[in-house]
Amino acid sequence: MKEIKTVGIIGLGALGVLYSHLFTQGLGKDRVLVLADRARVERYRRDGVYLNGQLCAFNYTDAAEVTEPVDLLLFAVKFGGLESAIQTCRHLVGPDTTVISVLNGITSEEILAQAYGREKVIWCVAQKMSAVKEGNHATISPFGELALGVPAGMDQGRLETLLRLLDSIHFPYTLPEDILRHMWSKLLVNTGCNQAAMVFQCGYGGLKTGQPAHDTMVGAMKEVMAVANAQGIPLTEADIQGWVDVIDGFPNDGEPSMRQDGTAHRKSEVELFSGTIRRLGVQHGIPTPVNDWLYGKVQEMESQY
Repeated sequence: MKEIKTVGIIGLGALGVLYSHLFTQGLGKDRVLVLADRARVERYRRDGVYLNGQLCAFNYTDAAEVTEPVDLLLFAVKFGGLESAIQTCRHLVGPDTTVISVLNGITSEEILAQAYGREKVIWCVAQKMSAVKEGNHATISPFGELALGVPAGMDQGRLETLLRLLDSIHFPYTLPEDILRHMWSKLLVNTGCNQAAMVFQCGYGGLKTGQPAHDTMVGAMKEVMAVANAQGIPLTEADIQGWVDVIDGFPNDGEPSMRQDGTAHRKSEVELFSGTIRRLGVQHGIPTPVNDWLYGKVQEMESQY
């Protein structure tokens, strides 16, 4: 594998801003393309994008005008925009391009693998950051890290090439022993925490042990565990309790991303969470009543925007 010299990033929500900042800071503006269509590029250049109050010096680039593939392509769009982003960037993926996704859930890697080739995709979880974006201002502290890996039996060459780049710019990452189990664990907490916070219209304080939304959150997590087990992913009650302990330690006024979506009347990532669990539950004959209820409530809320 050739060394990674150029990076393209598509999607400029909070995580897109964060990773555009980290790569630009590490590699320089000329080597990092912040990709969008022409109208968005013009808006970004006119209005600017801010991270923690500071104007970002990004290389905003109309994806259609780029003529050469990039070495690393990072997707940071919302799930609903993934298919469009895949088409927008198709000409930017060459034989040596490595692709990563910081979307929530467990489905974006499979979609990208089908679009560009499984060998190009590094599996990834964005974790341990607190990120909010309002308008063109992103507030992120701490920055967290990427958990990276490839499924067992796959070639490690692209991952090793990516890690050499990340090490050279002191980019924060971790390497879980089993990336698929790690991704399912993150799906478990997101499916419980995010959806319960949106439906019960609360922050982390309302999700803590003894609070009104807590039992619903845990019920949704248990259904994820059952589906994961049917998929061959060995999640246990200890995983659930571990995440409960983490949430119990969060600040009461903090909010997961779906609660922010609900407040701002944005379409949420419900399809990545209960949508995935309900579909796999049907496939394996596993009832998912809590996720069925959450899914219905979110659909009802979003229909009123």
